[in-house]
Amino acid sequence: MIRINFSRLPREDNTSLLVFLKKLVGNEDFDFEIRKKSLDARRGKAKFVYTVDLFLKKGNEEKLAKRIGGTVLPPETEYTFPKTDKTPEKRPVVAGFGPAGIFAALMLARSGFKPIVLERGKIGEERKKDVDAFFGGGEFNENSNIQFGEGGAGAFSDGKLNTLVKDKAFRGQFILKELVKAGAPEETLYMAKPHVGTDLLRGVVANLRKEIISLGGEIRFETKLEDIITNQGKLETIIANGERIDTDTLFLATGQSARNVAEMLYKKGAEIERKPFSVGFRIEHSQGMIDISQYGESDDLRFLPPAEYKLFTHCKNGRTVYSFCMCPGGEVVNASAEEGQLVTNGMSYHARDGRNANAAILCEVLPEDLADGIFAGFDFREDLEKRAFDLGGKDFTAPAMFVGEYLGTKFPISERIAPTYPRGVNYCDISVLFNREINDSFREALKDFGKKIKGFDSANAVITAVESRTSSPIRIKRGENRQSNIAGIYPLGEGAGYAGGIISAAIDGLKSAEEYILSL
Repeated sequence: MIRINFSRLPREDNTSLLVFLKKLVGNEDFDFEIRKKSLDARRGKAKFVYTVDLFLKKGNEEKLAKRIGGTVLPPETEYTFPKTDKTPEKRPVVAGFGPAGIFAALMLARSGFKPIVLERGKIGEERKKDVDAFFGGGEFNENSNIQFGEGGAGAFSDGKLNTLVKDKAFRGQFILKELVKAGAPEETLYMAKPHVGTDLLRGVVANLRKEIISLGGEIRFETKLEDIITNQGKLETIIANGERIDTDTLFLATGQSARNVAEMLYKKGAEIERKPFSVGFRIEHSQGMIDISQYGESDDLRFLPPAEYKLFTHCKNGRTVYSFCMCPGGEVVNASAEEGQLVTNGMSYHARDGRNANAAILCEVLPEDLADGIFAGFDFREDLEKRAFDLGGKDFTAPAMFVGEYLGTKFPISERIAPTYPRGVNYCDISVLFNREINDSFREALKDFGKKIKGFDSANAVITAVESRTSSPIRIKRGENRQSNIAGIYPLGEGAGYAGGIISAAIDGLKSAEEYILSL
């Protein structure tokens, strides 16, 4: 295998890439695989940077590599899930069918263990109907919304699949391959910042669900984990929808919005600790403005994907403000989990062809912002969400404000960005939602971001509140065996405080399933 790195103009597709490689290699017979494709927009000339592996069918790899400037490498090791001939006495249970729960259940099913999966929300097709009806002005369903249902909160998002997790066991690449097998685009395997989009991701999740069921797994939708029964510090039984399920193994992947589960576990003696989290709002700009700011004005814009950004700043008061979950060509949506509480999030489809770009702008919450108690973080954000609900005018209308008004600058009315939030907005002073230190941090950060991306602090940009469900305010502690101090409970994923995205949560689910196999 010969690995080469090179740049191509953005208008080059994979067909012209093959032509280029044939010219480079000459008469040698070869196959090739794109290993990585990233966009370099520095110095005003955007281009794609490729890493490609060449596989010679005949010939001398060392000689060719020297001629074309490549490197001969051995085949890469692939991820392998541990195998066992043992069968557990009781079927394992997985609570939550987001990324962590899906991949834990998938590997348990492939091991022949026929897991029982509990999901508070509805199956994907029914969940989408409820969400669409709600966005159109219908009733809110506390058990079927952007937080709860098949696929978890990530099923209604941009579907980003990049992660900062460094995993020598190649779990991340394994997960990407499984997603592609289930229907994600082939480019998912090699794009530096892969994304699927909410429209395609729901179909991928449905195919993974079908495989789990085909292997004997059972998925119970609209089923809420209510209680656990322990005996001498070990899990013995769980109760869901009033039914007792005898099991000694529970993979707990209920997500960060299932406060009832965390409180129930705490009362049962599970060790839980507070952890850092952030709150803020969604900001929207014209996608065209972001494109020009990032790429420059050029004919190449026609061939480039909608531009992205990632920003952060350390403020004078010691707090950090950063962008999160940037959605090119996306829309701001409601992500509430309870009646009377308003939460926003960002979502985009695979094409990312909407008129606006949006991202969460978040400020870290410091200990002095919180009262005492393990669940003070939940209390803080729920109070924020209730006040945002009231400020929006109730009925899930969102409070919104133009950046110019927030920063105290003037602007022509004709230049205002139209918000994409589907339930409508109420223009008001959103600064009343935050304390002085958080507001000062946001104002300082917006001005700093305007220096990094021209136009970011434009007075006509619109901000919609409140973004508060980016990470869990607690962590359910676990030992080296990945179990809680209550034996048999495996806390995992974002809700347990151990992940921050689709891939990292899926990796966490894999690791816990591995540990369970090895413990048999």
